[in-house]
This record gives sequence, structure tokens and C-alpha cells, in this order.
Amino acid sequence: MEWKLFADLAEIAGGRTVAVETEPGDTVGDALDDLLDARPALRERVLDDDGAVADHINVLHNGRSVRHDGDGLATPLEAGDELAVFPPVSGG
Repeated sequence: MEWKLFADLAEIAGGRTVAVETEPGDTVGDALDDLLDARPALRERVLDDDGAVADHINVLHNGRSVRHDGDGLATPLEAGDELAVFPPVSGG
């Protein structure tokens, strides 16, 4: 499975995509742990001091925020799912 990273998260990770190994029964949270293990520099930017996903970070599963949809990070993964992490975006 592959994570898509945007803005400064891609810069920190050294690329716009990061592949992680997933197995049947894995969740979005498992895949996020694998991402942060593979790119530890992201941990500070993505997680808050308590180890939870920071309020300003959006984790998407198939284009939908896991914060507001389904089972959150406990959402089970299926083959072909899309995962993405977005930092806050502002414009002007």
C-alpha cells in the first residue's frame, strides 16, 4: 500500500509517496505506524505530544477524513485503498 504525502510532509519524508507493507486485518492506524517507522522525521509533524494524530493533520482513507468518517484509525484496509496525509493548507 502507498501513502501520498503533500506539502511539507513530502519534503520531510523525501518524496511524495511512501510504500508500506500491509496484511489482511491491518487498519489505517497500522499503516500510519508503518509510515512513521519508515520516515521517523514525520512523527514530530504528524503526532501531538500524546502520540495521537495532531488536530491540524488530515489522514485520508479513500479520499475521506478518518477523523470524521467510519472507525477512525481503526478503519480496516482493503486491497486498492488509497491513503494520504495532508498538513494544514492556507491560501490567499
